[in-house]
Amino acid sequence: MTFDLLAAAGAGAAGAPPAWISFLPIVGMIAIFWFLIIRPQMNRQKQHQAKIAAVKKGDQVVTAGGLVGKVIKVDETYVELELGTNVRVKAIKTTLGDIIPPGGKPAND
Repeated sequence: MTFDLLAAAGAGAAGAPPAWISFLPIVGMIAIFWFLIIRPQMNRQKQHQAKIAAVKKGDQVVTAGGLVGKVIKVDETYVELELGTNVRVKAIKTTLGDIIPPGGKPAND
């Protein structure tokens, strides 16, 4: 009788899938999030940092606040911008949103 119970228990365990298969959907979702969301965002961030590091005197930039100005002076942390005639502001370099190409217009004009 105990042999029959052991045989039945062994047959039931043999039919169950391995435990690691239950983690497979979670691993799949993490991989999808990584390749569709996290990795592209990291690439955009690296491109933006490289663009901001390359800003130089004479470039026209847009700040994160939406101000458009011409770069007058650049140092390690700050950028001095000329917004208009005799209107100069000092902005933190990391708050620059984009560099406007020469002859180009901001996207919202």
